Amino acid sequence: MSKADNIERLKNAILEDYPRLTEDDTFTFACHDKVKCFNSCCADVNIFLTPYDVLRMKNRLGISSQEFIDRYTILPIDKNMQFPVVIFKLLENDEKNCQLVDREKGCTIYEDRPWACRMYPVGLASPKEKTSDCDAACKASQPAEDFYFLMKEEGCLGFGEKKEWTVREWIENQGVTEYDEFGRLYKEITLHEFFQSGREFTPEQMENFFICCYNLDKFRSLIFNSSFFDRFRVDEELKAKLETDDEELLRFAFRWVRFSLFGEKTLDVIAKSDETGETNQ
Repeated sequence: MSKADNIERLKNAILEDYPRLTEDDTFTFACHDKVKCFNSCCADVNIFLTPYDVLRMKNRLGISSQEFIDRYTILPIDKNMQFPVVIFKLLENDEKNCQLVDREKGCTIYEDRPWACRMYPVGLASPKEKTSDCDAACKASQPAEDFYFLMKEEGCLGFGEKKEWTVREWIENQGVTEYDEFGRLYKEITLHEFFQSGREFTPEQMENFFICCYNLDKFRSLIFNSSFFDRFRVDEELKAKLETDDEELLRFAFRWVRFSLFGEKTLDVIAKSDETGETNQ
């Protein structure tokens, strides 16, 4: 069975079988270097990276988007994928350790660790992500709203600790709220009506989507080393930010995806009359 098949099976299992939690539900958990399984959860695991994860991680490491993609990611290919998926690449040893975890000190980029690492052991599920092998009756039986759930991995001793949290307290404590804006913007794209209606990207659109969302340095180069700003109206203050501010650039990239791939009017096109001073009849 392929990695993509395993991913889809896990998604369906979560949506169908896992107990659903709200932000006010409680659980007991703690992870620290005195817990015997410290760092073991960072090995042999699929960590899906969001565009904002890649932005934070590549900047923390001081490398370009392309270098980060080449060194630290896997890009699985599957005919059922609606858009590109990026997975963190583990070491090719028996344990399949995380490349960025020190065995004694733990995560070496802890302040900029991915969203999935921050959330653990809490997960967030979106029923709208139900896969295509679920029929209409199956989809209709699912709750309409997102829900939280606990991932109780075999061998994790953190659940034996006495520290109690509400889901809300855990999210705030782990710095997940810093990721909320970009998570929401990205989810609006991945759950877009374009996909819900069964439409698919062409290979060229897949590539454009990937560049805009994950290869920010290349996206910046493409818009600044072309006639882009002659064709689209972008005020000078925003243009200046796009040159140096990766978060502003990612927001803009999401707008470009919606304009170029979904046909939304998220950017203002400069008419030919604006360029020449004459009306093009």
